Amino acid sequence: MSKHTIILFGGGPAFGLPEFSPYVTKTEVQLKMAEIPYLKEIARPDASPKGQLPFIEDDGERIADSTFIRAYVERKYCVDLDEGLSTFERAQAWAIERMIENHLGWVSAYARFMVPENFQKGPAQWFAYAPEGMRAKMQSDLLSNVAANLRAVGIARHEPREIWELGAHSLGALSALLGDKPYLMGETESGVDATAFAVLAGVLTPYFESPLRRAAETHVNLVEYVDMMMAHHYPQHCWGSVHGFAACAAVAECVA
Repeated sequence: MSKHTIILFGGGPAFGLPEFSPYVTKTEVQLKMAEIPYLKEIARPDASPKGQLPFIEDDGERIADSTFIRAYVERKYCVDLDEGLSTFERAQAWAIERMIENHLGWVSAYARFMVPENFQKGPAQWFAYAPEGMRAKMQSDLLSNVAANLRAVGIARHEPREIWELGAHSLGALSALLGDKPYLMGETESGVDATAFAVLAGVLTPYFESPLRRAAETHVNLVEYVDMMMAHHYPQHCWGSVHGFAACAAVAECVA
């Protein structure tokens, strides 16, 4: 192992989550799974080689994008987050991850940004400390950029009712794939669990209200899965328990 410690650059805790970006959460959990020491620092996306979070710095090298970070870490540190999986199971895990990131993740982003109440209490607050004369434009520019991205990938071309239906369909598929197993691929945690946990936690946080969250809450196995993963990887974080997050009444206040 390198004598240098990896630095993970992310957005930080917000919205009732230990990290507001699901992609940063994915990378952080994969580093935890690999038992690789790291430090975490807050950064802006424009500091990244690809203009997005997360990115890491390791031994003077910067690598961006959660998928390529995983590949780099596995290669350099001789780690296999899918150890024990067959070739067929690895293909399944990749297909599940693509469904989560390239479909459910976009519906989750729609819920966070395009539901006005969620945007105002959530992403709009990133500019709370900006000069008052610039704040509204910065918020508007962010919303316009996200809306353009959502339209480009196709999700925002549908009616809201259709978008929620698509998200619910992916949640149902994910619930069926998980079944009564502790992890998506069986009895042992694998790389895809970091992705699933990160996106599902973002959907289930009580901080945001949406039809997508209500749909997720109907799948008890998904709620229990997120609770288990949160307790294991972020034991100090304020999070609720099964059936309405009743064990942590203050969870909605856990916002940075």
